Amino acid sequence: MKRRGCFLLSLVMLTGWPAHAGDNFQPLNFTVDGVARTALVYVPSAAKSRPTPLVFVFHGHGGNARQVAHNFDMNRQWPEAIAVYMQGLDTPGQLTDPQGNRPGWQAAPGDQGDRDLKFFDAVLARLKQDYKVDAKRIYATGHSNGGGFTYLLWLTRGEVFAAVAPSAAAAKYADKLSPKPALILGGQSDPLVKFAWQQRTMDAVRQVNGCAATGEPWGKLGTLYPSTGGTPLVTCIFPGGHQFNPAAPALIVKFFKEHPAGKAP
Repeated sequence: MKRRGCFLLSLVMLTGWPAHAGDNFQPLNFTVDGVARTALVYVPSAAKSRPTPLVFVFHGHGGNARQVAHNFDMNRQWPEAIAVYMQGLDTPGQLTDPQGNRPGWQAAPGDQGDRDLKFFDAVLARLKQDYKVDAKRIYATGHSNGGGFTYLLWLTRGEVFAAVAPSAAAAKYADKLSPKPALILGGQSDPLVKFAWQQRTMDAVRQVNGCAATGEPWGKLGTLYPSTGGTPLVTCIFPGGHQFNPAAPALIVKFFKEHPAGKAP
């Protein structure tokens, strides 16, 4: 009993919020190009015995793994899926923190020696080794700089993912992405990642995905742009600013569940 109490205490210290019985959080440690890297992982009990979805979630610039785990709450939204929250390193920001005093993610291929892409590769390889990861149900999402890294993974590791869901982010290279089911979330009054930038990215994704020019309702909060190729775009635009919308996690999980890889159009 004493050991279990210490384990729960360590989870509180790592995540910054109370652990609950059955959450199965665990820290994973890596060394990538000689640098220590960490990730916080939720693993459902059946992950060793049956094919299990895998969701990568990335924090924004200045954030951390415990914060994004709390905000996205994947273990409650989709308890049957493995959820991994990787921790970024101090990184110069494109819009804030030019000195790189706070943690974040590389912004482009080759940036920071591709240290975060290498970290992602290491985490994915470890999880595939340790659990029955369903290769047709691997997903990525993130907010702000984490949404930008989601776009970068789409660009450089697109074949890995069944679908992606960037939030409050934009990508200058969106026209070079490969077709992929995507849910894009944003705030119309975003003062940091200007909504005009986000809109240009959504327009480019709609073209890349071969989507219809006119959307139709998707639930109560989204707009679906169908694609005859099976790579639709859903946009969920909120009236707020750059903050992460608490309605987003449920929408992200709904979209991911609708789009395993290889789903017929």
